Amino acid sequence: MKAVGSEFPFFDDALVKRYADKIRATGKIDLSLYEKYNVKRGLRNADSTGVLVGLTAIGSVHGYMISESEKISVPGKLFYRGIDVNDLVKGFQEEQRPGFEETAYLLLFGDLPNTQELQVWNDLLDTCRRLPDGFKESVIIRSPGKDIMNSIARTVLMAYLYDPTPDQLDIETTLRQSISLIAKFPVIAAYAYQAKAHYHMGHSLLMRYPEVGKSTAENLLLLIREDGIYTPLEAELLDLCLVLHAEHGGGNNSAFTTHVVSSSFTDTYAAVTAATLSLKGLRHGGANLRVMEQMREIKEHVRRWDDDDEVAAYLTRILNKEAGDGTGLIYGLGHAVYTLSDPRTEILREKARALAHAKGRDEEMALYETIERLGPELFNKNRAKPRDLCANVDFFSGFVYDMLNIPVDLYTPIFAASRVVGWCAHRIEELLNSGPIIRPAYKAVFEQRPYTPMAERSED
Repeated sequence: MKAVGSEFPFFDDALVKRYADKIRATGKIDLSLYEKYNVKRGLRNADSTGVLVGLTAIGSVHGYMISESEKISVPGKLFYRGIDVNDLVKGFQEEQRPGFEETAYLLLFGDLPNTQELQVWNDLLDTCRRLPDGFKESVIIRSPGKDIMNSIARTVLMAYLYDPTPDQLDIETTLRQSISLIAKFPVIAAYAYQAKAHYHMGHSLLMRYPEVGKSTAENLLLLIREDGIYTPLEAELLDLCLVLHAEHGGGNNSAFTTHVVSSSFTDTYAAVTAATLSLKGLRHGGANLRVMEQMREIKEHVRRWDDDDEVAAYLTRILNKEAGDGTGLIYGLGHAVYTLSDPRTEILREKARALAHAKGRDEEMALYETIERLGPELFNKNRAKPRDLCANVDFFSGFVYDMLNIPVDLYTPIFAASRVVGWCAHRIEELLNSGPIIRPAYKAVFEQRPYTPMAERSED
């Protein structure tokens, strides 16, 4: 029997189920074997710290320290090229100017730009933002995708065809490719969304050109909004999100993917595409979507948002797998590295309060902060080994995007438009230091057996 409306109508459901059952029976590995062979699942040690697999001079994430073989929680810190992100943000916001462009300069070149260098850099990004003639028509509009991240990945791969020397690995060529991608990523994301909105959602097709002299955040808002209008506070907050998402050390999944793929000496477009599709995952860049979905549910079921007891009761139901999606997780709480605090959250929370007040959404903001306060204590209640838990940046970023009237489809693509800076910096670092191809070991746990001739195989 074939599934009605299936994307693959030539597959028989019963046959596919039989194949799937075969895979389940033969592909499941005994969990005790991972401990027996001391396998570092997820490239993590037994205490959840990351396995050291490389060195980087680009970004650093600090959330704990090891003292006498014990993991000690400390307030979170994030450094870009050795500079505390808190100081970076304070610097450009006190001078009332956007910070993403100078952040990109810092991550790529290792130093903060002076006034003249920043102007030259901004002019270069302006020059590179527009897509080649006919590119958006042939690549984006004629093949509108239902998933924006997949559309971005396909578009980046197609950019390979427009590069006269796409496979050269010298630093100069790689840098030119990287700068072009950093400038174009926000435009590609916006156009991919507009194509989807038109062909799959019935909206008018709206394709503006990016404007010279505007920041990356301003151009993003210009390209995705029907009227192209935004307030200075809105542009400032989106710019801040871009800065906070630009880099997160070499060990995050998409940056590590960039190192892995680049170590094979593939081209820049392939490496950035691989990183893009890594970021798409719900465990990585798609995490704020899970937060927003769970918050929608909480707002529907908790009548009094200012009542700690009522909020706590529903969070307890989520933790007990009696509500939510059945995972027992409060999304947005906890991080692989940060323990006591996520510095990005500390920065974003303050600005989110200001935007919530301007948008008349103070009650929602207060609910987020209540969950942030109550969640860790409820999570650790009755646990034999309590763990330090903090709200990560995804906890507030989705709410910020929602207040900015950014469509849900663009939450992860905007993350990608920022993180492409980190990916390009890590690719250049991998090529510059030219280590061996990354190839960790997997231990085979099957027993050797003889080949069985066809006539002797069972017919069940």
